[in-house]
Amino acid sequence: MREVAVIGIGQTPIREEWEKSLRLLAGEAVLASLADAGMQRADGIFVGNMIGGSANNQQHLGAYIADWVGLRYSEAVHLETACSSGAAAFRAALIAVASGELDSAIAVGVEKMTDSPGSEITTALATAADANWETDQGLSFVVLNALLMKRYMHEHGWTHEDFAPFSINAHANGVHNPNARFRKAITLEAYTKAALIADPINLMDASPMGDGAAAALLVPADSVPHDARYPVIRVAASAAATDALAVHDRKDPLWLTAAEKSAQQAYQQATLTPKDIDLFELHDAFSIMATLSLEATGFAERGQGPRLALDGEIRPSGRIPIATRGGLKARGHPIGATGMYQIVEVIQQLRGDCGQTQVENARVGMAQNIGGSGSNIITHIFKAG
Repeated sequence: MREVAVIGIGQTPIREEWEKSLRLLAGEAVLASLADAGMQRADGIFVGNMIGGSANNQQHLGAYIADWVGLRYSEAVHLETACSSGAAAFRAALIAVASGELDSAIAVGVEKMTDSPGSEITTALATAADANWETDQGLSFVVLNALLMKRYMHEHGWTHEDFAPFSINAHANGVHNPNARFRKAITLEAYTKAALIADPINLMDASPMGDGAAAALLVPADSVPHDARYPVIRVAASAAATDALAVHDRKDPLWLTAAEKSAQQAYQQATLTPKDIDLFELHDAFSIMATLSLEATGFAERGQGPRLALDGEIRPSGRIPIATRGGLKARGHPIGATGMYQIVEVIQQLRGDCGQTQVENARVGMAQNIGGSGSNIITHIFKAG
């Protein structure tokens, strides 16, 4: 297998894009990644999207977007793995280039969520849960995460307020990200007084919807020009794992086994340990998911995820910075695009392009994208130089 590098990235601001279509959003990110790389074409394009069929009445997104961006006749594929669709697209593009099948490939994640009423989007998102044993019983993803959070607090003795630093950190970082959905810092008081959605989850525990797209261009590492304006960002590891779709079917509902397994495989591929990771863009769709992710990937002991946040260790200056550009909580969570936003933001950090939220001397970054409530999890590790 060939070593692969990311030489171009692109993203759109996450917001309500009433005047832009699904393909226009994707096209902006794709063309930006090509321009960033100084290229005009790619051999293939891999599109991550979850709810285009229901929210936008559009499937067959590979050809749909390839044609729009001028890549007609190139290979084009649409991938769907629920909320991890963006990372799945990147992994497919990576495998295509690493295998030698393609010499260049673009991965793009895109979601256009404001075309449908909120209730319809909630219903569409629920299709990533078990239809028989979760959705048909009235469980939305907010409710599933609320049940997990309540059980976690009961098992390990934490209060709801102990989770506040996750949201406070995300919003503090989002202030400095021009592409973030919410660019406003929040206080502990704002967190504790936020409206309740599903006990104990309130508005400040949950990530917002939005429209957006992010893309990356991959090529063999040995083809990157020596005079490139950025350091070579190599893909050091890519791993994926699954678990039972329904939370109650898992051996331990409070342990993200797929996160653990994909992270362990990634560490092994990159010959690294958690101590070697300079920043971690995790999937903080809900505060409890940030907690469980830190524990499953080896950054915190079981039951001690909130301690990292309370001690300030997740800030850009901390031991394991997370949500450095706002995370899902402040940057936003346009479902099928989220995994690609995470990857683009890691690349920005390794390039040294993150301004006031730049992690000092960042050389190794990890991104982990979660599909469903933990049933499909994909981990990537990147190295600069």
